[in-house]
Amino acid sequence: MHHRFKDIVWLASRDYRNEWQMSSFFVIALAAVLGPMLILYGLKFGIVGSMLSTLIEDPRNREVRPIGSGRYDSAWIEQLREREEIDFIIPRTRAIAATIDLKSESANRIISVEMIPTGPGDPLLKTRVAPQNHQQIVLSEKAAQKLNVKPGDEINGSLSRRYKGRSERVHLTLQVADIARHASFTRDGAFTDLSLLEAAEDFRDGRAVPVLGWSGTNAETGNRTYPSFRLYTRSINDVAPISDAMGKLGIEVNTRAADIDIVRSMDRNLSLVFWLIALIGLVGFSFSLGASLWANVDRKRKELSVLRLVGFRTGEIIWFPVLQSAFTAILGWLTASLIYLGVSYTINGLFATQTEVSETICRLLPDHFLVALILTLGSAILAASLAGYRAARIEPSEGLREI
Repeated sequence: MHHRFKDIVWLASRDYRNEWQMSSFFVIALAAVLGPMLILYGLKFGIVGSMLSTLIEDPRNREVRPIGSGRYDSAWIEQLREREEIDFIIPRTRAIAATIDLKSESANRIISVEMIPTGPGDPLLKTRVAPQNHQQIVLSEKAAQKLNVKPGDEINGSLSRRYKGRSERVHLTLQVADIARHASFTRDGAFTDLSLLEAAEDFRDGRAVPVLGWSGTNAETGNRTYPSFRLYTRSINDVAPISDAMGKLGIEVNTRAADIDIVRSMDRNLSLVFWLIALIGLVGFSFSLGASLWANVDRKRKELSVLRLVGFRTGEIIWFPVLQSAFTAILGWLTASLIYLGVSYTINGLFATQTEVSETICRLLPDHFLVALILTLGSAILAASLAGYRAARIEPSEGLREI
């Protein structure tokens, strides 16, 4: 049985090679259908994939920002932190109290920066070193450039207030723990430990801050409440559920859920368009290939009947058109892949100056090529089954009548 199958493979390949003109036409026809499909899907996967990657990687797209002011205590924040959809949450003090003046020895200027509460796991800092206490800060790139400082440098921070009819200013030495990426905060800013923000708020409210030696009225002893918070979900898929949960609590929030939905909808619609085009193309080619193989079997009835006459069985004869169809599928897929590689290289080159280093306009993964091969082989073999059925009905007597 194995020996007979090897003979069929050899005969089918020899016949395929002898009729190389017709075989080449089939290969070119398949490549003409499959090549544009690979390019179309490469564009869809590259463009939409880059957009989705940007949405996923940019933590700002996972941010849920409360609108207005509320009253949130530490217990409420901790309860929310336990939700599995939440990656990072930290309370915020009043915006009017969350500013500090900074000065460095290497820059003859004073800048006022916004303080942003942070802590371990802050998505905006990623691999940056988070402040460990109220004496450390992480400067935004813009602020660091104005102060001409680098990680490890010390700078002077100062806060001012109007207390009991007179102006007061306090100073403290701060260490630059790290510098945040420009995309993390594009304005003059400093990521600080929450304790420094709380101290700044207390000082401006006229309360004493014993740990820093700042005088004032008695320090706050009750349960501290915060007007806002910073919240980031674990993934862009969690933004909508958390937004809905906040709405049920009566908290109005602002998110980028609309942008996320637009890209997702684009991905679904383009996928639908691609598969419709692919289905039409493959079905059309399958019918064309099946009709051609059927005609080819009719043209070779004498040769196939002789094979039956010398002992080849029906199941083995069926393999003759199926194998030739598989040859066409593999060679057509290989040609289409080469066409795609050439065209994608050209497309990516044309848009190289308009995209980020990590972005690719036209891109396919090895898995995509494998799926294309499997689908092409499946379609070709399905088309060849009609011709195989035709070949199986050829009687050995037809070969005797021709001898």
